[in-house]
Amino acid sequence: MLILGGSSEASALARAIAARPGIAAVLSLAGRTASPLAAPIPTRVGGFGGAAGLAAYLQAEAIAVLVDATHPFAARMSENARRAAAETSVPLVRLTRAGWRPEPGDDWREVADLAEAATALGATPRRVFLTIGRLGLAAFAAAPGHHYLVRVIDPVGPDHGLPDATFIAARGPFVAEDEVRLMRAHGIEVLVTKNSGGAAAAPKLAAARALRIPVILTRRPLESPDALDGVAAALAAIEAHRGPPAPRGV
Repeated sequence: MLILGGSSEASALARAIAARPGIAAVLSLAGRTASPLAAPIPTRVGGFGGAAGLAAYLQAEAIAVLVDATHPFAARMSENARRAAAETSVPLVRLTRAGWRPEPGDDWREVADLAEAATALGATPRRVFLTIGRLGLAAFAAAPGHHYLVRVIDPVGPDHGLPDATFIAARGPFVAEDEVRLMRAHGIEVLVTKNSGGAAAAPKLAAARALRIPVILTRRPLESPDALDGVAAALAAIEAHRGPPAPRGV
């Protein structure tokens, strides 16, 4: 089995698979994080060379089940997985997590992408908390009049394009009380994030709600209608694709 990772669900699935006998699984990471968390199953890092390269890998390694457990915003990789699975007739299991939904007291503005999020900040200088990943920072170079507090996992190089920014390195899960203290300490006036879903990063939304800070939230790319929410559902689908055990010889 090949697990396309990049999400906390992929890590959880890898741990669950490691505890199950009879499944030889490999976790594949794109390599965008310099120090990914260690996995209990064999791990490969790097791309495949598009859908064609992934299809070749599936055939060369005799992959019986492909699991797409990439980040909810990794639309290109998910599309490559869909195409490669169709080309090779390898069963595809799509594991995701539900997106966040507004709660009473939330002040959300949903936008299509990061470019629209930068525009939505407006012309008046604001103190902005960005939790969008380092690869999305370029979109905010078009809105240089704001001060940005940027939280990332890996260090950001000098060519980020933001003339007024403070960077902090941290990896979730986070706690709402700490998020409140962070936003207060930096005088945050607006939070910009992606609707990634999940519990690990949700406390920032609770903090924004408590502080009455507006949130600019980018919508998810379109997802497969048969995507599964949760590791238990993915395990059940994997077992269904494995089929009944072969009869033992005498």
